[in-house]
Amino acid sequence: MSTPALNPPFRDPARPVRDRLDDLLGRLTTGEKLALLHQHQAPVHRLGLDSFRTGTEALHGVAWLGPATVFPQAVGLATTWNPDLVRDIGSAVGDEVRVFHQKDPAAVGLNVWAPVVNPLRDPRWGRNEEGYAEDPWLTGVIATAYGHGLAGDHPTYLKTAPTLKHFLAYNNETDRCTTSSNLPPRVLHDYELPAFRAPIEAGAAVAVMPSYNLVNGRPAHLSPLINDVLREWTDDDLLVVSDAYAPANLFGLQQYHPDGPTAYAAALKAGVDSFTQDDTNAGPSIERLTEALDRGLIAMADVDTAVRHALAIRFRLGEFDPAELDPYRSLEPDLVNCPAHRGLAHEAARQSIVLLKHECQVLPLNASAIKRLAVIGPLANTVSADWYAGTLPYQVTALDGLVERLGSDRVEYCEGVDRIALRVAGSASYLTIGADGVLRVGDDEHKWFDLFDWGGNACALRSVRNGQHLTVADDGSLLADQPGPNGWEVKQTFRLVVSGDTVRVLHLNSGRYVRVDDAVGLGDFGTDFELEVLVDGAAEAAEVAARADVAIVVVGNHPMVNGRETEDRADLELPTAQDRLIRSVHAVNSRTVLVMTSSYPFAVGWAQQHLPAVLWSAHGGQEYGRALADVLFGDADPAGRLTQTWYHSAADLPDLLDYDIIATDATYLYYRGMPLYPFGHGLSYTTFAYGDLRLSSASIPLDGEVRVSFTVTNTGDRAGSEIAQLYTHQQRSRVKQPLRQLRGFRRLTLLPGESTEVELTIAAADLGFWDATRDRRCVETARHSIMVGRSSTDTRLAATLDVQGERIPARTLEHLAATSFDEYSAITLTTATPERGDAVVSLEPGAWVSYDDVQLSPTPYRASVANRGVTQATIELRLDDPLHGELLDTVQVAPGRELTWGSGRLTATGLHTLYVVFSAPEVVFEELCQSK
Repeated sequence: MSTPALNPPFRDPARPVRDRLDDLLGRLTTGEKLALLHQHQAPVHRLGLDSFRTGTEALHGVAWLGPATVFPQAVGLATTWNPDLVRDIGSAVGDEVRVFHQKDPAAVGLNVWAPVVNPLRDPRWGRNEEGYAEDPWLTGVIATAYGHGLAGDHPTYLKTAPTLKHFLAYNNETDRCTTSSNLPPRVLHDYELPAFRAPIEAGAAVAVMPSYNLVNGRPAHLSPLINDVLREWTDDDLLVVSDAYAPANLFGLQQYHPDGPTAYAAALKAGVDSFTQDDTNAGPSIERLTEALDRGLIAMADVDTAVRHALAIRFRLGEFDPAELDPYRSLEPDLVNCPAHRGLAHEAARQSIVLLKHECQVLPLNASAIKRLAVIGPLANTVSADWYAGTLPYQVTALDGLVERLGSDRVEYCEGVDRIALRVAGSASYLTIGADGVLRVGDDEHKWFDLFDWGGNACALRSVRNGQHLTVADDGSLLADQPGPNGWEVKQTFRLVVSGDTVRVLHLNSGRYVRVDDAVGLGDFGTDFELEVLVDGAAEAAEVAARADVAIVVVGNHPMVNGRETEDRADLELPTAQDRLIRSVHAVNSRTVLVMTSSYPFAVGWAQQHLPAVLWSAHGGQEYGRALADVLFGDADPAGRLTQTWYHSAADLPDLLDYDIIATDATYLYYRGMPLYPFGHGLSYTTFAYGDLRLSSASIPLDGEVRVSFTVTNTGDRAGSEIAQLYTHQQRSRVKQPLRQLRGFRRLTLLPGESTEVELTIAAADLGFWDATRDRRCVETARHSIMVGRSSTDTRLAATLDVQGERIPARTLEHLAATSFDEYSAITLTTATPERGDAVVSLEPGAWVSYDDVQLSPTPYRASVANRGVTQATIELRLDDPLHGELLDTVQVAPGRELTWGSGRLTATGLHTLYVVFSAPEVVFEELCQSK
């Protein structure tokens, strides 16, 4: 706590926060203010201000600070579809952050970097597990719940200060600092922004972190949307913190600005208040800001605005108030991993488990009827932690949970991985592990390694001698001393590169091969090895499964390999060895249950076709095994529902870097195929019937709302959990509309034969969309399908609703923004100027954009254009077809990066689709308008 010598106005809790901020700002020197604009804010001893740091990781538990309660991954929390539970978990995490802060206030800040609200547009994204859903509305609901829990419910004081990550359009790790996400206006306003808006408007988030990528050619840290949009959603001061080392990217990797002071000035003016750069060393950031002031790139008013945002959070956290006023100042130390939090972890893991397929009544298991249960798989006896997980205080694996139920005498375990040796080709020498754990060459019995296939051509090698994974130390030596893949730079993964009858062992982190010379090390050229298999893991597992009543096969991903921060997946397939394991077990035991635990969806079409039961959950945290046993034995009905579409193959997906979900028919909103498992999917051990759908009105005005009511009945013979889901579809529209869109849901628990009535409300305003022609939201006059059911594709009831809205008028050439296109070919979006504004740029000759419903009349016009190429180019204006349509005019565009005005005259009349056709790549078009 800050302890002042005096009692100045800024320490008077009776005064308005705005007045207190003014007082404190007036007392700070320029140097002191600049020192508050870094992640590690310096103390101001003369005023009694302590140091303050942003950025405690709290995504699904307190991370990196020692043992703390570990809840399911964020995507797992969302699959509960239970905002109340998620809010309770957020509150528990907030309590634990406070306890850690009390122990070390300087090292543990109360600004927490959670939740992540990037909609899960593509399941190949490496950070898939950090998000909640592919639907932005559901993402906002879950994020608001978690944020409210983190922030606490006191009317004055924050428990912690939640930070939304990562603004904006960030779903790829591949070249994440240099790629630009293409966001047409409708994708921006209807898909990306809503997930951020909901928690900010609700007061569940008080800070935002921009993302590493660029958006429409401009670094996200320089987006004008920070000030123009985000800060308009709240009356409170919104803190904007940079992502780690992102400020240096602005003049480094991205080369968007020529030097540090210019880049920092641009970021500050764009709305960034806190620079997360150079770890604890604020010096370089302060130097850049100081030089920016000296050069006139920023003014003191810019600095004061950012400092105000930074200090406002500290006021709301109670830092400058008497301790007795802050209800969170003295929480009990034993709250960390207390019984109540362990109970929450158990309940969250249980509700997050999704039953994907259920046939032949294999589940739920009957404990009294099972004489032998086979528990098989590389994830059966481990609980994995991702990069943002806390340190597990304990772990209950799937094997542990099942042994607790049946006893060890009725459970037989098999890891199901191959045990191999690597013999130097043409010799009798093997790679072996010495007593000191060092990899060397020998011919002793310590040559055996267990081979783990984690997909993406990445594997790990665990020494049988000491049970530790092979890694590469900082000095380049190879040794087995790690519990598994771990760390920011994972150094425990390899690739077996097959060449004829031999393999070479490639170390993935270094890109070098295992090489045997006088000693074993790494080199640019690898030694050839002959791979010998002592134990065929799939065959061994089949032997175990053959003598069991039921086989439980537990597979999935390692959250530090093949799909994690810095690494996207190339496909959706299960690792080859795991797929072979499942098939081998099922071949000898038809009562095979597949349990997947993973950070993301898999393409498991074979399993869906052949196995009687398939379950999935995200990595479930410390109580995962007990929760799984509860579901497998029927103590709990499977309550989870998918928040992402599961596809048959990556071939069903657009390019990972294409963010235009509307044009590419992406996500459940627009996908026209039949998914493997749809958004919202999840089965129960019982059955439910839906009926008696009623609308409070068949038609509503623009400012109206409709109440949708229906009944849900448990028609089975056991209690069960159901998520009743409400979707809509606009039947006619000027623009392409989602095929279905989630508008509400209700979690239900019903006894056998029990019925309940559900009522959900839809406001007409929520049925609107972004009208790019007028740059505002619009609710059209249209008929909407109202659909109720169990998932986005399993709808049981339907009705229609007429909405009396407006009709979008024809366009005119008074102002035609280039980005307001209806369709396009071979273009992407780019900057109009470095500071603000978007434009389109051609990618190849013949590229075009089209604008429907343009009312033309003879008029002179101007076009804002540029040519980033080196030769003369043209832009053609054509009617109704980009190739054969009537040519209205041609604009000559000379080489030059700055936008200039071309002009001409149009003579056409009537309502048409106007095509703008580019003769060459790198031609920029910003707008077309009538000349005055």
